Amino acid sequence: MWWGVLSLLSWLPLQDTFLINHTETITVEEGQMLILKCVTSLEKNVSLQWLAPSGFTIFLNKNPALKNSRYRLLHHSATQLSISVPSVSLQDEGVYKCLHYSDSVSTKEVKVIVLATPFKPTLEASVIRSLNRAEHVVLTCSTKRSKPPPQITWLLGANIEIYSGTHHEFETDGKKCNTTSTLIVHSFHKNSTVDCIIQHTGLQGRKLVVPFRFEDLVTDQETDSNAPGTSSLSCPDLQQPTSIVSKMENSSTLEISEKEKEETTQESDLASAKPQHLGLARKKSGILLLTLVSFLIFILFVIVQLFIMKLRKAHVVWKKENDISEHTVESYRSRSNNEETSSQERNGQTSHSKRCMNYIARLYSEAKTKKNVQHSQLEEKCTHIPESIV
Repeated sequence: MWWGVLSLLSWLPLQDTFLINHTETITVEEGQMLILKCVTSLEKNVSLQWLAPSGFTIFLNKNPALKNSRYRLLHHSATQLSISVPSVSLQDEGVYKCLHYSDSVSTKEVKVIVLATPFKPTLEASVIRSLNRAEHVVLTCSTKRSKPPPQITWLLGANIEIYSGTHHEFETDGKKCNTTSTLIVHSFHKNSTVDCIIQHTGLQGRKLVVPFRFEDLVTDQETDSNAPGTSSLSCPDLQQPTSIVSKMENSSTLEISEKEKEETTQESDLASAKPQHLGLARKKSGILLLTLVSFLIFILFVIVQLFIMKLRKAHVVWKKENDISEHTVESYRSRSNNEETSSQERNGQTSHSKRCMNYIARLYSEAKTKKNVQHSQLEEKCTHIPESIV
């Protein structure tokens, strides 16, 4: 029964007819624990319910309504219902509502604000040169992923703190932003210092400070000027021991500084355009040469493949013709052998019959000769009969 009621209440948003008796605001840093307490003075026939910013029920008394929820029950009694979120994120931000069910329904709203403290800032220094050959130092201090946007100031020396141009860029979710502040220094002493100071409500009075010493910049410039093949970045203004001169950027000075920076950027781009162009041309020529070599290798490979295919085809044709010729020769040889065998048999039979006829004729002639001889002998005997007998 309870689960049926819970499932029904978890899908019921807060009704406008409920009377809002109390409103509270809680600010918590991202990653910390969020604790929500709902306390009532009534002790009998009271039910307490926590609603998420989406309007769905988190807990009804001690019974959880959302399965696999990140919310945890801390305490439940007849007069109190406390829950917690172990590690709060920006998605947990919103208005939570506690409902008191008795003879009437009252509501307590708790607005939760999640703060995202900024990351450790970074400070970069660059030297730019304008058209009149004057050099300036541009200091850029930036920090990321903070909510709400932080405040960036610059501390000159030990006593002067100023504001400079600040730029905020929000991320895709529209909650966290990246902040950058730029300070342009026209002249300085090598012992001068500048500190970038980050202030944020999530730091609870603390400050993030990044110091910068111009002595390091002068040392780098002297190293670059002494290096062979490099030009010196120093100028007469930088060598004079003057104090820091920093202009408070109003609308006019900001425009002048931006113009000077653009002109300096254009000049530096023109100065570096030629080597960049040469490098790009060499890179393009190398890529073109590699492409041509690859294309020639591919063409040669195709020609070799075609030649191999042609050889294979010619070999197949030659083998087929050779097989046909060998078959023809074998059939011709077998046929000639058969003809020779049959002719020999016929010749053998003819000669045998001839020999038989000759033998018969010879026998006949011999018998006839023998008969004639006997007849002649008989006649001779008859003719030589003695006369006395007669």
